[in-house]
Amino acid sequence: MTPRSPRPFPGRRGVLRGSLAASAALTLPGALGAAPALALSGRPRADWGVQAGDVTADSGLVWVRADRPARMIVETSATESFRNARRWHGPLLGAGTDFTGTARLHGLPSGEQIHYRVLLADPHDPRRTGEPAYGTFRTAPARRRQGVRFVWSGDLAGQGWGINESIGGYRIFDAMARSDPDFFLCSGDNIYADGPIQATAALPDGSLYRSVTTEEKAHVAVSLADYRGNFRYNLLDGALRRFNAQVPGIIQWDDHEVRNNWYPGEVIGGGTPYPPGTRLDDLALRARRAFSEYFPASTASGRPDGRIYRVHHHGPLLDVFVLDMRTYRDANSPDDQRTDPQGILGGEQLRWLKRELARSRAVWKVIAADMPLGLVVPDGVEGRPNFEAVAQGDPGAPLGRELQIAELLRFVKHRRITGTVWLTADVHHTSAQHYDPSRAAFKDFAPFWEFVSGPLNAGAFPASALDGTFGPDRVFVKAPAVANVSPAEGYQFFGEVDIDGDSGELTVRLREQDGSVLFTKVLQPGRVGQ
Repeated sequence: MTPRSPRPFPGRRGVLRGSLAASAALTLPGALGAAPALALSGRPRADWGVQAGDVTADSGLVWVRADRPARMIVETSATESFRNARRWHGPLLGAGTDFTGTARLHGLPSGEQIHYRVLLADPHDPRRTGEPAYGTFRTAPARRRQGVRFVWSGDLAGQGWGINESIGGYRIFDAMARSDPDFFLCSGDNIYADGPIQATAALPDGSLYRSVTTEEKAHVAVSLADYRGNFRYNLLDGALRRFNAQVPGIIQWDDHEVRNNWYPGEVIGGGTPYPPGTRLDDLALRARRAFSEYFPASTASGRPDGRIYRVHHHGPLLDVFVLDMRTYRDANSPDDQRTDPQGILGGEQLRWLKRELARSRAVWKVIAADMPLGLVVPDGVEGRPNFEAVAQGDPGAPLGRELQIAELLRFVKHRRITGTVWLTADVHHTSAQHYDPSRAAFKDFAPFWEFVSGPLNAGAFPASALDGTFGPDRVFVKAPAVANVSPAEGYQFFGEVDIDGDSGELTVRLREQDGSVLFTKVLQPGRVGQ
């Protein structure tokens, strides 16, 4: 691959200054759930760090959270000296957005390292600013030869396993940063709003797993404040804040941002931690608002009604199609219906995806799915088992949500769309599946690969069963033999995608939490199926 400008880890002096200041503030017990609305003296602080998102060849989003009302100001420079810096005036941060805000940067040079610092100014006296918070990101290349590298995973703070400082907290983010990625694709379950975290939990060897705790994480999320507190919880972790300051994100969501296995129109309550008659649509509105406040996402930031699905163009080599397989789905069911126009994507999103795939001129089209295609994910038993993802275990002709996926795969084949690769998380183990019509009940599609990673810091689970409808062959899997293995015991994973600028080859590596490689697959460009 053509050499790229290095990004040493840990970050440059500016990033470290901001990270250390934030770490010092967040280790104080009172800072864990401190309310910015309290009367505070001094200057505004950015103790929760900074993060960038949806970075393109000439633009990007920068996020911050203040400890009180403040005006957000961003300065960018080609060097960490910030000589000849450009200044960007961001929003006024207040209680309406939980003191978070996102600034949109544009007119940036392509394929370059951008250094930025965020200043928080007193809204009544702009001369009074707090200590800058520093970050950096690389813009997407305008030329193919620069190549692209990114990492992906999902599932953070799940099954009651929180920030355990005795094992390094969310240590997997340090390993991901060492890969020097251009961006991080988070495949959903950024929080577990339905998963309370207690201070201790017993491990099989008799020792205790010790988690950082907060008031909002002591119970399931119901109110907007609860959801905000769940997103804020993760930012207590120093490894995550360091990572955010160095690697921009492309963020999608799945079920645990709201509640396990939720679907539109669902009503719960009574015999659960939720009040009787709780409408999941109401919870989803609050969760989406908190999501839009805590992540810099181009279609969602600052817009609680903004959609999460979008296409991210990252130079001539790569387009990332970020799906939302949660908001528009039909109800979880036995999923054996012979017609299903709504499916898991909804009609409008499916039309959008087909249209954007056909328009794409990128060498590789990564379809970022928050749920796997051929892995069976059950959803409890109500007389008959319901299913949560696409597959339902029947290896025959497509039924239920499989019908929509079959339509999409047929479209890709007949339009001769090359370079499609599916990436996902959700199932809390890592694996690689090759789908081929020669093994399938449904045969009108071109072969393709699906790679699964995660969790980042959550319970690990045994490998899911395969559904034969689309002919998957699981060529690699690593998963525990028992359910809900803690992060202290391993089985935490991330994936890496490396696209060579000279050859166009795409290499997928499935990695463990320390960065060691478990499995590698090299794919060739320009082929309809492989």
